[in-house]
Amino acid sequence: MLLGCIADDFTGGTDLASALVAQGIRTVQVIGVPETGEEVVRSGAEAVVVALKTRTAPVADAVEQSLTALRWLREIGCERYYFKYCSTFDSTPAGNIGPVADALVDALGMDFTVICPALPANGRTVRDGRLFVDDAPLDETSMRQHPLTPMDDANVVRLMRRQTGSRVGLVGHGTVAQGPERIRAEFGALRSAGIRFAVVDAIDDHDLLAIGRACADLPLVTASSGLAIGLAETPRARPPHGLTDGDPHTPVPFGGARAVIAGSCSAATNAQVEAARPVYPTFPVDPCAVVRGEDVVTAALRWARPLLADGPVLLHATQPARNVMAAKSRLPDDTASRIEDTLASIARGLVDMGVGRLIVAGGETSGAVVAALGVTGLVIGPEISPGVPWTWTLGTPWPLALALKSGNFGSRDFFLDAWERLP
Repeated sequence: MLLGCIADDFTGGTDLASALVAQGIRTVQVIGVPETGEEVVRSGAEAVVVALKTRTAPVADAVEQSLTALRWLREIGCERYYFKYCSTFDSTPAGNIGPVADALVDALGMDFTVICPALPANGRTVRDGRLFVDDAPLDETSMRQHPLTPMDDANVVRLMRRQTGSRVGLVGHGTVAQGPERIRAEFGALRSAGIRFAVVDAIDDHDLLAIGRACADLPLVTASSGLAIGLAETPRARPPHGLTDGDPHTPVPFGGARAVIAGSCSAATNAQVEAARPVYPTFPVDPCAVVRGEDVVTAALRWARPLLADGPVLLHATQPARNVMAAKSRLPDDTASRIEDTLASIARGLVDMGVGRLIVAGGETSGAVVAALGVTGLVIGPEISPGVPWTWTLGTPWPLALALKSGNFGSRDFFLDAWERLP
């Protein structure tokens, strides 16, 4: 087992697993920390991704779950480790990226590692320590109004300094452009100066290759899925042979009705819902009805039942971020979790009615759905778009085709086009 990964949400886990598979690394994703590692070890996987639901958890819970995942990964023989967070560095001023990174570094007896949120394939770049999304600074995008993790600063160095008592430095693009040896030398200089975390600039995949090679001797990296490109190039992470039909991500036959469940309020998911609304029968899940205690689940399933035979259906609680922020003061603090639970119960009911192909939008929503379905692992299938693969479920009575989409990922027509990537 070459690489053990800890992802702070479920869509992020599939994003990283897909990136590793694309680099020729046999990868299995598990949901939460399994009781044993026997199934993963028997699978012949060279990397395993433990998908947690810790992005918006209380700091202490996020740290505890991440350390538990690390202990399990060490027990099954992983040689290197990867803490995966979103390419938009989603977090609050208190965490959880900084506290989890600190805890993992401590547990591994390290004194230095990298912070690398860049994912150029999806328009996320880091320049002079500032995170850009499609050339706009992070704090000037819709992420500024995110209802759970509003990002009010594009400077990743400052963001990390809010979350950790450790010293944070920067490796600028002028250094990165000179290649792995120069980057590694800068790592040494920062470490000698007492810097524990180095934010690393990256504007394209060539930069990520260089950074990955420079990180070859680090037991732990922290990054978005982008750094997987570079790590796959290092000698310790390169598979010694090609993929075979017995690999754990080999697609399996499936069928069943199709459905889309959207819980994210990101700008990308809002646009995807609007694009699909004229094409698919659509059921809007009213947050106020959920708060009032109405039986939204039964109503949604009753609506969906006669429509499933004719094509995909769309059920969504997606609202523009400005509407969500305006309503926050009028709704209970647990509204988001109640909506997630409602969407998860709808998903379980849809599967019971014969849905075998399901798209879920939103990291928190995806976490609730896979828990409700009893999914214990995911086999990685073909990529739909950068960061979003089709997967096949483990732990369910029969494999379901499941696409877990980060709220910020995918083109406007993602919900319409995703089915074409199924074999």
